[in-house]
Amino acid sequence: MELTQEQIVRYSRHIMLKEVGGEGQKKILQSKVLIIGAGGLGAPVALYLAAAGVGTLGIVDADVVDLTNLQRQVIHATPDVGKPKVQSAQETINQINPDVKVITYQTLFKAENALAILGDYDFVVDGTDNFPAKFLINDACVMANKPFSHGGILRFDGQTMTVLPGKSACYRCVFNEMPPAGVVPTCSQAGVLGAVAGILGTIQAAETLKYILGYDDAGNRHACSLLTDRLLIMNAKSMQFREVRFKKNPDCPVCGAHPSINRLADYEQKACELKREA
Repeated sequence: MELTQEQIVRYSRHIMLKEVGGEGQKKILQSKVLIIGAGGLGAPVALYLAAAGVGTLGIVDADVVDLTNLQRQVIHATPDVGKPKVQSAQETINQINPDVKVITYQTLFKAENALAILGDYDFVVDGTDNFPAKFLINDACVMANKPFSHGGILRFDGQTMTVLPGKSACYRCVFNEMPPAGVVPTCSQAGVLGAVAGILGTIQAAETLKYILGYDDAGNRHACSLLTDRLLIMNAKSMQFREVRFKKNPDCPVCGAHPSINRLADYEQKACELKREA
């Protein structure tokens, strides 16, 4: 493909970067990214990937826009309340960049449809807000050999890592099983600072673009590497970031030498019951 004059102007700030250039922008325009969850994390991811010119964006979400979403889910606006999130996201993306093709999946990401939805996407972004979905996404991506970005937020905290199946540790290498009920609340129970979603989602978008451009820890091209085998943890109260390094677990139940998880399953987790002080 050749860039049009309009595209050269639109993406000029990318093209002037030696790490991107015209060829890199062509890679972005030809790439396909699946975003699971059009909420706090998925919203900034979708906005920045659309602005960057990712050729095809798949968006998975079964929910409709709620008034409480608007504090952090910046891809939706007040008139979108009551509208399916995938429709609202698609309309916003179309306004940002007509170069982007949007494929919507107004459904839950489940064991029965996971591999079919992953299809021929180049990269997957986990923008979900619950552990059952995160473990399913990890297992499905490992089985389908799909690289993905994990992200999670709560209150003032966030964490993210990138997984390259077969090359790096997966989510289960770090978190083998879901936490028991009553240990970790959800954002709807404990709250979340809206800007935290923007910070973490933007990092996930950057990881996605670096992968598309060909950066990985094997080549370490132009001294840029992905968040593989590293968990980046942030706290917005202190505005501090720290990094936890780990290795691929040879006994991991899904990506280890002898995996015990050979088929996808839907997981359940009882909601945490928060006890408030009198």
